[in-house]
Formats: sequence, structure tokens, C-alpha cells
Amino acid sequence: MGRARLDAELRALEQDLLKMGQRVEQAVRLAVQALAQQDADLAQRIVETDVEINQMQRHLEERCHVLIATQQPAAIDLRIILSVVGIATDLERMGDHAEGIAKLAVILSREPLLKPLIDIPRMMELACGMLRKELQAFVDRDADAAQEAAAADDEVDALYDQVFRELLVFMMNDPRTIRRATYLLWVAHNLERVADRATNIGERVLFLVTGQVEELNPKRSPRRA
Repeated sequence: MGRARLDAELRALEQDLLKMGQRVEQAVRLAVQALAQQDADLAQRIVETDVEINQMQRHLEERCHVLIATQQPAAIDLRIILSVVGIATDLERMGDHAEGIAKLAVILSREPLLKPLIDIPRMMELACGMLRKELQAFVDRDADAAQEAAAADDEVDALYDQVFRELLVFMMNDPRTIRRATYLLWVAHNLERVADRATNIGERVLFLVTGQVEELNPKRSPRRA
């Protein structure tokens, strides 16, 4: 494989990675939409389409392994391939979080929501924005943009803590709300993890650009590790 062919293969990998990212973002958004609208059918479709995201991840990883085995890439080429593998893994796990939210949406569709959803949709918007910006930083090889996007993780964490405290009050005041409150807390936790995975992508961008492994949010608490 010549230089031009390798460059074409690397560009194709990046384009397919972006498609996977778009698919994951859509899944997260629709899962929260299904929850808010108590749409069990939509939620079930998100659960069933997680297989597609898993397949995209496996396909990308297999292609990366073939390139490493056949081309023995070095320097920036190798970092690109390793970054694609790592980002695809994080995206697949984000898909799992979307599936988790969708499963909870199915359960919660059977009775009135405990409270209007305000902070959870905000968490979703922030997490999806982080994902989109980190993938663009990867395409642009922009370490500064990756660091800037990762800073929003603190906002997501703050919203998670706020949701936790509010739901805890519900549970303390009325034990009959414990089950529904717990499910909503799990939804929020899944969104918090999506933001953490987006931060991981930012760290892979830094590795790609600088060759150095660096944490973008070293103050994350153990429960969010």
C-alpha cells in the first residue's frame, strides 16, 4: 500500500468514525426525548438499534488492526489509528448509556413522571455538545478545542449533583417515590458518563496532536472514574 492509499484509508476511517459519533449522539438525544415524552415505542427502537452501534465499533476496530498488521505505521499515522480505536470504544460505550436510558424510559412510561424534566435534558444537551465538539477537534487536530470542550464536564457534574440532591428529597419526603426517583437518578448517571466518555475523546485528541497522554479532568471523583 502506497502513501496515497494509506492516506485514503485513514481519511475513510475518520469519516466512518464521525458517522458513528453522529449515530451515538442521535441515540442519546432520542433516548432522553422518549423519556420526556413517555414514548415507549421510541425508547424500544433505541434499545434495539444499539446493535448497529456495536457493529460500527467492531468494523472500525477490525480495519485498524488490519492497517497496523499490514502497514506497520509509525509516528502520526500510528497515533491516528490508535486514536480511532480508542474513540470508537468510547462511542460504543456511549451507545450503551443511551440504551440504558431508553430501557429506563420504557419502564417510566408506565406511570406519570415524578417531576418535570429540566436538569436531565440540560445534561443531555451539554454532553452531546461535548461529544460533537470533541469529534470536530479530532478532525481538526485541535488540542485547544479539545480542552475547551472538556471543560463542560464540570457543568454536567454539577447538574448531576443537583439532580441527586433533588431526588433524594423526594425519596425522604415520600418513600413511595423511591423507585421512580432511583430510575431518574440512573438516567442522570448515564448522561454524566456520556460526558466523561466525551472527555476521554478529548484526551485522545491531545495524544494524537502531542503524543502525550494527559488527563483533561484529573479532579473527577472516584465514583465517576
